Amino acid sequence: MALWPFAKKKDKDKDKDAHAEPEVQSEAQPEPQPEADAALQSTPDTGPFDGDSVDIEEFDFSDFSTGILNLGSMKIPLPKESQVQVEMGEKGPRMLHIVTRLGRITPVAFAAPTHGGQWEEASQKIHDGMQRDGLDDVRFLDGPWGREVYATKGANAMRVIGVDGPRWMLRLTLAAPQAKADELAEIARGVAARTFVYRGDAPVLAGNSLPVALPAPLVEQVQKAMKKREEQARLQRENDTAQAKRHDDQALNDAAQALRNLGNQKD
Repeated sequence: MALWPFAKKKDKDKDKDAHAEPEVQSEAQPEPQPEADAALQSTPDTGPFDGDSVDIEEFDFSDFSTGILNLGSMKIPLPKESQVQVEMGEKGPRMLHIVTRLGRITPVAFAAPTHGGQWEEASQKIHDGMQRDGLDDVRFLDGPWGREVYATKGANAMRVIGVDGPRWMLRLTLAAPQAKADELAEIARGVAARTFVYRGDAPVLAGNSLPVALPAPLVEQVQKAMKKREEQARLQRENDTAQAKRHDDQALNDAAQALRNLGNQKD
């Protein structure tokens, strides 16, 4: 699957005009097509993009995506036939996942130093952490932006893709069955290549994740999930209280019966 370069909207308009009014041209040699390796080199038309300096509206990702997920610090063209899933923690949203038919992709953008190189350090820590956690077949693989971290556990596989940008780093964590891991990696690289990261000017320590603002539909989904969790917690408290009261009542009844028995014995 080709990751880039991408068609720009204004280029497509030019193509439409050209088809509408064809012109007779003299014979010319076809332009040479770029080699596959050349497509992987960084140019102004490759991603992930620095959203503070590149306008996402100039690009057309309709070949890959049907919509853009706007998270404030990231704008992510969602792969076709994918869904967004919000993972809840004790105090609210914990993580956001892009769920596909092949597996799950978890995007996170981090603040990074101006000199770059954060992914090399982070990938080594991830690699070492996977080994300590007992994952199998932990290794580095070559990807379009450098090394990727890969590991397996049973029938499942995990892969972490990282890309350094200007004062930011984009990380995608993939989880899939081993049989589908390579296909998911291709989709995830397509996501990374089309993602825009907005670092902004706010002070954020290098290594900390950039703040995420959930779109209104996801906020509503989260609010419903938190309300449901609160209701479940309330019912559990009421159940625990009722159960404790039953235990107390039973203890009182047992004590009263014991006293009656003791009185009968004296008689």
